[in-house]
Amino acid sequence: MFARNVSMHLKPNTLVEFSRTMENEILPLLRKQKGFRDEITFAIPGGKDVVAISLWDEKQNAEAYSTSAYPEVLRTLSKVVEGNPEVRTFDVTSSTLHKIAVPAAA
Repeated sequence: MFARNVSMHLKPNTLVEFSRTMENEILPLLRKQKGFRDEITFAIPGGKDVVAISLWDEKQNAEAYSTSAYPEVLRTLSKVVEGNPEVRTFDVTSSTLHKIAVPAAA
């Protein structure tokens, strides 16, 4: 399993609009992507910082999304996001929500 961690700063007073946009526009788009498993979004109450973590079956699925649909996501979120989001990627080594196959030691 593979994860994309996207950190972003919201424009002032846009958390409600951000949440609505995620639910109504971004999540339906993500659900159509090959290998997409889950999206978890965190927001600091009353703050401007948001972290969105998407989980993917394989790194290749997340990379395909990054080059195909993610630019559309950025355009959609531009009305509520300040600056450029920071994207970091990770191998998922454990999860209580998903069964993860651990690669055999070499």
